[in-house]
Amino acid sequence: MHSEAETSQTQIAMTASAGTGVFVFSLISIPICYFSNSLIYNNSAEAFLFAGCTTVLILAMSVNFMIKKKMPVDPLFYVYAVHAFLSVVNLIIGLEQDNIIDGFVTFYLRVGQLQSHWTLLGGIFPHAWHSLHSWECWKYGTHTGPLFLLHIPYICLSVWACFRIFSQPCTWDVQFTAQNQGNHEAERKSLLHRPLDLLFTIYLIPAFAFCVFRGLIVLDCSCKWYQDYAQHYEPYLKDPSAYPKIQMLVNMLYSGPYYIIALYGLMVPGCEWMPDLTLVHSGALAQAQFSHIGASLHTRTPFSYRVPADSQSVFLLVNVLYTVVPQALCYRCHTQPAFFLRPVPDKKTE
Repeated sequence: MHSEAETSQTQIAMTASAGTGVFVFSLISIPICYFSNSLIYNNSAEAFLFAGCTTVLILAMSVNFMIKKKMPVDPLFYVYAVHAFLSVVNLIIGLEQDNIIDGFVTFYLRVGQLQSHWTLLGGIFPHAWHSLHSWECWKYGTHTGPLFLLHIPYICLSVWACFRIFSQPCTWDVQFTAQNQGNHEAERKSLLHRPLDLLFTIYLIPAFAFCVFRGLIVLDCSCKWYQDYAQHYEPYLKDPSAYPKIQMLVNMLYSGPYYIIALYGLMVPGCEWMPDLTLVHSGALAQAQFSHIGASLHTRTPFSYRVPADSQSVFLLVNVLYTVVPQALCYRCHTQPAFFLRPVPDKKTE
């Protein structure tokens, strides 16, 4: 017992030390951005790319030095550390775009990221995905340069982390066997006897219609209902920049099938993939909606594409519900996974 307690305390200390290292690592981005901007303010994109790669290398060595005695074994720790660093950088970009600070990423804003900073503050992989499509498909497609290549390792690292996470063995506390299956029979009743799941099912149907509806709006559907909604409630959908159009198309083509699959998962027991699927979708949707709501209301958005003042309550109600309910569904699937687990027969012993 004594040795187990010591081991537990050691693990907690290692976690705290590693967490402190990541926190310090992310804050180092502030002076680095300012120093790099001052060094390369000679309007050279190649110099900026070289400085960025050198900075990443130096910071990796710094983190290794800070936690070399208690280095976490899981490589995902270092992925999260890089994302924490980039998140602070993105925050700096957003603050400078709003003229709250100055002189930190001026060069990068001039020749690099040309989109709204709301695309930066929401998330990692969805932002990179939207940026690549928006840059290539719209007005900035002919101005891509060396900075565009920075998105490639950005996406590759996120994709690798995703596969790494979902390839790990299941750690559910609830496991079905032939002996204890009867104890969880209440969790596997029909949909009518599960009122919470019934509410989620009812939500998924209009959510599917809503994501298709907005996708058709950005595709310039001629129906009067579509035009009236875009004019009075979400004019940002008609913004000439590529981002809202790409975002709504991605939402329609990926979230649409998800809602249908989720309906099946809520009605049929034993869909073990349901918790993971809701986790991925809820995170991606939160980023997308954060960006969309922020850009629709932000002062940097042209006035004609902002949400009208008398429609903001309806706009916020619809979009906040569209954002929050998937988070609640994900929470339900992970805290009460019994319905989604398949029975595992007991091993017979001779």
